[in-house]
Order: sequence, then structure tokens, then C-alpha cells
Amino acid sequence: MRILALTTAAAAVAFTAAPAAAQIDPSWYGSVGVANVSAEDTDVDLNAVTGRLGARLNPYFGVEGEASFGLGDESVAPGVDAELSHDASAYAVGYYPISNNFEVFGRVGYGTTEIEVSGAGSSVSENEDSLNYGVGAQYFFDGANGVRGDWTRRDFRDDAGEADVWSISYVRRF
Repeated sequence: MRILALTTAAAAVAFTAAPAAAQIDPSWYGSVGVANVSAEDTDVDLNAVTGRLGARLNPYFGVEGEASFGLGDESVAPGVDAELSHDASAYAVGYYPISNNFEVFGRVGYGTTEIEVSGAGSSVSENEDSLNYGVGAQYFFDGANGVRGDWTRRDFRDDAGEADVWSISYVRRF
């Protein structure tokens, strides 16, 4: 009887402690900044405002979502302009803290980009999906406010080419 009571008590503790230990309490962050999108094999450089929201699941791993919207257009030929309509991506992020205030990271994810080309009174939108990967670093002035710089390669599907995205952002930890 005593063994049955101890086994029941141990099982009750295990079943209540395991879900509590499995819960993840992420730390959240957001960023806003500017980005430059440079398509490979072209001279087109499109600028965008970029926002991110992320969850740091532990000191070395997190996830983030990113959305960008174009800041104007660029001439790609006489009378023809290109503009970044929007870009949305989701990433898995690996971090390596160098010090309390500085860390480097790598990220890989999937995204979609829409470019609008207009000229001669008409416009065409092209939407392409991409595998995205890149690296960056961030420095925090205090525990919550910092600056982030990163490079991301967008490898578009269906042989639609590649693009490099360079960005600099203000980062805020919540």
C-alpha cells in the first residue's frame, strides 16, 4: 500500500511538473528600419521600410516575422519604373552572444515578394516566393534598446533570380 501511494504521488508530481517545464516563456522584440533590395543581374536598387517582430525562445534560438513596404520607385528603363509593393517573411534565428550587449546571428526562412513595374500607362505586378538566408549582428546600448544590421539573400523559386537585402534597424526588447 505504501509503495502504491508513493508511486501515485511520484506520478502526480511528474505529470504536473513536466508540462510546466516544457512551457517556453519567450522574450519578445521588435525592430523598425530601412532596407535596400538589390536584384542580382540588374542595376535595380529598391528601398523599403522594414518591421520585425520576434520571440527569443532561449539564448541561442528564436523565430521572427518580417514585413517590408517600398519607399518609392526606381527607373529600370526609359519610361519604366519598378517598385517594391511588399515583402513578408518568417525565419528561424540562431544567436551567438559575444558579450552582454553584442551578438551575431544567422537566420533561414521563407518569404514572398511583390514587385510592381509600370510604364506607358499600364502596370504589372509579379509575386515570387523565396528561400531566404542571412547573417547579421546587433548591439544593445542598454538592456532594451539597440541597433541591428543584417544581410539576407532571397533565392527566388522557379529560376526567378536572387536578391540581396541589406538593412539597418532600431531594435527594442520588450
